[in-house]
Amino acid sequence: MLLAIGILFSCVNDVEQVESLTKQEKIPINKGRNVELIYSEKSDVKVKVTAPLMEEYGTEENKYIEMREGIKVLFYDSLVQVISTLTSNYAIHRVGERVMEAKDDVVVINDKGEKLNTEHLIWNEDSAKIYSDEFVKITTQDEIIMGEGMEANQDFSKWKIHKIKGTINIKEETDSSAVQN
Repeated sequence: MLLAIGILFSCVNDVEQVESLTKQEKIPINKGRNVELIYSEKSDVKVKVTAPLMEEYGTEENKYIEMREGIKVLFYDSLVQVISTLTSNYAIHRVGERVMEAKDDVVVINDKGEKLNTEHLIWNEDSAKIYSDEFVKITTQDEIIMGEGMEANQDFSKWKIHKIKGTINIKEETDSSAVQN
């Protein structure tokens, strides 16, 4: 009986050792501080991404870049003028999928001064769209619009909110041909 308990205890310890070896902390294959990436298309700069820390993980098939200390993305027009910015406290870029997720205090501001606030935003590089299924707040010069979810082009110049909440101002236009007293 004692021998069987000793063997069982020894097997449990061996299993725990194997599990502890296989649960090792993930180690990045590349790591950089104060990194700046520039995306261009036909030699035209389109996007600049900066992050205090970038860590690359995975293999060629499932590579991803994690930015745990935040991110800043600048979107440019054809004259290399900044037309919008995106910031967040965390981001992950799934390289093969060409998708970046920004989380934790995500803010997008376009050149018209319109501001998007949310906690989760996805940027699809192929479709050049940004979207969220979570609570969003867009502040314009005249109004604050809230909703559950939104979609926009990547530079945030055209956007649409889903499940709108809040007050929206509607400007009435007067008919100039109306007779005045």
